[in-house]
Amino acid sequence: MEVEDGTLAAARSGDPVALDALLRTIRPMVLRRCARVLPYRQDAEEAAQEALLTVAERIGDYAGRGSFAGWVSAIATNQARMTYRSLRRRFAETGLAELPEAPDPRRVSIIAGSRVDLMDAIDALEATHPETVEAFLLRDVAGLAYSDIAVTTGAPLGTVKARIHTARRFVRGRLVDADGTR
Repeated sequence: MEVEDGTLAAARSGDPVALDALLRTIRPMVLRRCARVLPYRQDAEEAAQEALLTVAERIGDYAGRGSFAGWVSAIATNQARMTYRSLRRRFAETGLAELPEAPDPRRVSIIAGSRVDLMDAIDALEATHPETVEAFLLRDVAGLAYSDIAVTTGAPLGTVKARIHTARRFVRGRLVDADGTR
């Protein structure tokens, strides 16, 4: 993702043309980040649109600490998780009396998505080790470097590494089936 410094600065200062150009530039990266959490494309696109809206609303909050890509990745990953939770909650509230003849694409990622077990493990991680979730997601879902995560979270590098180690061990244990296979 190549964002010109001038475009970023102009967008941060309120230039709507620069903001539009910035959002067009980052959209593919935001969509990829959301798709790593939400396997169904329409769910990922919904999350990406919300993430782009958040970037547009909060662009003035980006202080230049850490990489812009890291800041955007954190927003996209968090939005994808919020979208997942919303979809899961909607499914739990409405449920299915019986399975439809053709699967409803809005529920595929919740019922049969390949990442449902990972999202459940992350929810359990958040309940037991909430301080580790952001670093884990930024590293293992968003693919950020440890140093970028340290800057983004404001935590020392050693703390970031320890949190990721703790989170990986916890999630790995949750993803192992009862028979010991993954």
